[in-house]
Amino acid sequence: MSTAYTVGDSTNIKWHEGSVSREEREKLLDQRGCVLWFTGLSGSGKSTVAYTLEHALAERGKLAYVLDGDNIRHGLNQNLGFTAADREENIRRIGEVSKLFAESGMITLVSFISPYRADRDRVRQRLAPGDFVEVYMKIPLEVCESRDPKGLYKAARAGKIKGFTGIDDPYEEPLQPELAMEVSKADGVMKAPEKMAGDILAYLESNGYLSCPKNR
Repeated sequence: MSTAYTVGDSTNIKWHEGSVSREEREKLLDQRGCVLWFTGLSGSGKSTVAYTLEHALAERGKLAYVLDGDNIRHGLNQNLGFTAADREENIRRIGEVSKLFAESGMITLVSFISPYRADRDRVRQRLAPGDFVEVYMKIPLEVCESRDPKGLYKAARAGKIKGFTGIDDPYEEPLQPELAMEVSKADGVMKAPEKMAGDILAYLESNGYLSCPKNR
């Protein structure tokens, strides 16, 4: 007998199991699906490193995809603003999308400021153990503000943007990220994106994400 459920505001729905397992998909790809969650201030180099890593993975024959915060707001999250509630929903949605990607066997690179620790932790809790790899792009606020590639910090200081992370809205640093990339110290000298991508690639290699476990 089929049983329907109520989930959130949805009624009369039922979970359907597919006939192709995650293990079979990962075996086809010879890799382990996961979510690399790049978090950090605006201007910390999240997307630059994520796209550099995506290219490096493709060169090794590995399937990866970047989910970029700005790009996602052009479509899926275009109806969200930057209030605390909208930021929470922004991360909830992309967390669910990245979960689906990881379960398909994809190495998923998520580049979102994601300023609130609780929001990131909720995404981690939704994923299977080992699927969520938090990558903290560590950089002083002063360096990001001096770089200001999009002119956003200047606009925020002028009061033209409200609720801007690091200026009048907090950024909560990860407490125990799997990877902490020191993008720059106070001197403003930026580490090369290729070097950071290489370090992350080495982490993926040593932790078994770039091959399918033989016992599956």
